[in-house]
Amino acid sequence: MKIGVDAMGGDYAPLHVVLGAIQALDSLASDSTIVLFGNERKIREICHPRQIDALRMEIVSTAQVIEMGEHPVKAFQQKKDSSLVAGFLALQQGAIDAFAGAGNTGAMLVGAQSILKTVKGLTRPCISAVFPVQTGGSALLLDVGLNADCRPDNLFEFGLLGSVYARNIMGIKNPRVALLNIGEEPDKGNMLTRETYELMDGNPSFHFVGNIESSHLFSGTIADVIVTDGFAGNIVIKQAEAMFQLLKDFGFGNAFFDRFDYEVYGGTPILGINAPVVIGHGASSPRAIAHMILKSEATYKAGLVQKIKEAISNE
Repeated sequence: MKIGVDAMGGDYAPLHVVLGAIQALDSLASDSTIVLFGNERKIREICHPRQIDALRMEIVSTAQVIEMGEHPVKAFQQKKDSSLVAGFLALQQGAIDAFAGAGNTGAMLVGAQSILKTVKGLTRPCISAVFPVQTGGSALLLDVGLNADCRPDNLFEFGLLGSVYARNIMGIKNPRVALLNIGEEPDKGNMLTRETYELMDGNPSFHFVGNIESSHLFSGTIADVIVTDGFAGNIVIKQAEAMFQLLKDFGFGNAFFDRFDYEVYGGTPILGINAPVVIGHGASSPRAIAHMILKSEATYKAGLVQKIKEAISNE
């Protein structure tokens, strides 16, 4: 397979992106190739002093860069020869099998929705975050920022998307899906959560286990997939990341808390679009970039997009 990477995307691009791609080659399957989109001269300057299998890394030269602070829609429309736009077009045309980038998140989302489109039958795509739980495994939270305002049917779809992801990428046979709320009782919460509860309760599309309070998110005893709107989800995941950094700054070492390090996860796929796209953290180190690329390979090889399409078509 061919994994496209936006070599110019991120706070430390192209250096960290290219170094991460080189690291990833050691762990990718032998039949996987990385295709770097970006400034060819700069990419080759980084690659030149290092031993790289030229057959496993290609370069597609582009002249423009969508910067981190640019307006996503305007930049995507105006910079047609950017590494990000070129990557999305290559994915649409089948020249690559997956695309990953740690650059302008808004522009990545614009490309995903305008070029690749949302899976037929879904109202909105979403993004998720994997985090460790006390029982030793991991849980999935979605949405974590793409959809700040949601309807009950959106949250229901997130539950379905999360269940498919948990089965096929996280290896959980029958994922427990819960709704993030301020209480466990069915009638708790605001209008959105109460109406969503009614949609999910008893529905055979996934294993719904009811409401979950934030105090139980990291226990692992109630749910494997936690559903919420992008506003609350983004607050939760950023607070968790900040707490990890705070503990790290105070010199607190613990194997469980070390698993909150975003570098371990690398990136997250956009769920609900017609091709595999993985978004990485803007401040990604080479290690994080390598894991982002490995996540792209795993997403493609698991057939996640096709399985989501099948799940939606059965609704």
